[in-house]
Amino acid sequence: MTREHIMRQIVKQQKAGVPKGICSICSANSYVLEAALEHGLETGGHVLIEATCNQVNQFGGYTGMKPADFQRSVLGLADKVGFPRERMVLGGDHLGPNPWKNEPAEAAMEKSAELIRQYVMAGFTKLHIDCSMALGDDVCKDGALDPAVIAERTAELCQVAEEAYKELLCSNPDAVPPVYVIGTEVPVPGGMQEEEDGLQVTRPEDLKETVRLSREAFLRRNLHEAWERVVAVVVQPGVEFGSSTICEYDREKAKGLTAALAELPSLVFEGHSTDYQTQEALKGLVEDGVAILKVGPALTFALREGLLALSLIEKELLGSDCGAKLSNLMEKLDAAMLSNPAHWRNYYRGSEADIALARKYSFSDRCRYYWAVPEVKEAVEILMANLSTTPIPITLISQYLPVQYKRIRAGLVKIEPEALVKDKIKEILEDYESAINP
Repeated sequence: MTREHIMRQIVKQQKAGVPKGICSICSANSYVLEAALEHGLETGGHVLIEATCNQVNQFGGYTGMKPADFQRSVLGLADKVGFPRERMVLGGDHLGPNPWKNEPAEAAMEKSAELIRQYVMAGFTKLHIDCSMALGDDVCKDGALDPAVIAERTAELCQVAEEAYKELLCSNPDAVPPVYVIGTEVPVPGGMQEEEDGLQVTRPEDLKETVRLSREAFLRRNLHEAWERVVAVVVQPGVEFGSSTICEYDREKAKGLTAALAELPSLVFEGHSTDYQTQEALKGLVEDGVAILKVGPALTFALREGLLALSLIEKELLGSDCGAKLSNLMEKLDAAMLSNPAHWRNYYRGSEADIALARKYSFSDRCRYYWAVPEVKEAVEILMANLSTTPIPITLISQYLPVQYKRIRAGLVKIEPEALVKDKIKEILEDYESAINP
């Protein structure tokens, strides 16, 4: 018997009045993924890890990984930490033509079809289909693509996914049927590019239109069974972050949207850019039906905090040792960002001093794109080696990693550089855990 997807279980719990949810880890960073899997092992829950269409696709994306490569990488990390594979869920985020949006629609959709086919064949079972962007030869009114066209393209890609699932069953009879997420959020993924005032909560009428048009498009293609596996709609509940600002969740402003969910008996909401929300805000989101909470930059922000704290400890311990080879991590990271500004140039504003500060400390955390740069990767390896062979005084941990200091004192964390960094990431995951499992 095919096991029921965890997302369908969560929908049932939500509709029964139980405020359950799941945290979606949107990162390809190995420290982040290991920390998430270890945290899942400690809490006993499922771990949902998602890759985006820009990050992982049939051409390698910006990570250089195809869907099957990403799947193997995550499975390898799960085996490394002893996390049960059956409690791991792989998801695809914004699957659609976004990477090829400047190409004619026919070519972009053809590539999108191959993209989603490869995700399904690689075992990804939670698929967010996003066809909201105008393509190269689309004619748009007021700059927006016709919602009916979006719905039709969404159904087209769902049909490809269903056909791929049938093909997958031939080699894996126990494969879990994929569940689907429709809709998109404003602004684009990754955080606001400029500080914005008056972030707009999704209007209830727009939500209803998205669901109605999508359902009609699915049924026209005889995707009745697949429509039953549409579990969520991406909405904007009023949460976002910019380089130095956070839009906090306001339940009062979102009450019209959340009330409309009662009219959708088989759906929950998916919220993107929930990074940096308070524990109380995350809890409120789940209680209001935003059962899927996506987080990414906040986790690599915590990683960066941990690594830079360790680099300061390294300088305290070894800075006066003429024979020591220091990592110089801060300097190597900034040099890498300056040599290739493509990943942060459009996100940071202000004077040279403002931008220099943002490169290191911005909530947008654009430095997350540089941890795989060879020089930066080597610097991290040197840092870890130095602090693995040089005992770290607990007094320095108190100074630079005060939360981990307390957790060490409680016997919860070892005084090891990798353990300290991963525990820094788990601080964020704990906030989500308290929200999704009240």
